[in-house]
Amino acid sequence: MKRFDVSQGPRIVGPADGKFVDLGSCGVRFMVWAEESGGGFSLVEHPIPPRHLASPVHRHSKEDEYSYVLEGRLGALLGDQVVFANPGDFVFKPRDQWHAFWNAGDSRCRILEIISPGGFEHYFEELAETADPDVDWTRRYGNEIDTAATSRIRERFGLQFPRLDRR
Repeated sequence: MKRFDVSQGPRIVGPADGKFVDLGSCGVRFMVWAEESGGGFSLVEHPIPPRHLASPVHRHSKEDEYSYVLEGRLGALLGDQVVFANPGDFVFKPRDQWHAFWNAGDSRCRILEIISPGGFEHYFEELAETADPDVDWTRRYGNEIDTAATSRIRERFGLQFPRLDRR
């Protein structure tokens, strides 16, 4: 894992810069690591293929997430409410709230995701690097997953979720 510190100094992150991993359900381009922001936040870009569920229904105990839609149409479950966001819209997913998000369109969707405080971006990095189903993500990152609610969202909106589809 590549780590940064705050002393890296000013820089420009271009459209092709940053480490990229493919999680199948979405990509993750790491733009600002927690170590660069003094821990205050991290920033990732998520390109999401058409009609793909990018995350299972889950909740965080430590972080808030903010999604800014760059292109396409984002669907999101926020608690019990389903919302749709278009380019220029900003979606807030507070800690301790069940949520999920997906590409609700037939073309690529791209979002910028601010995670505050930072650190959860390492979850994506580790998830891409491990095939071990026994990793205790809840204990390590303080997030829980609701598999039954995930299945309901997939069925309701006709979404693919490759991490489950290949089982």
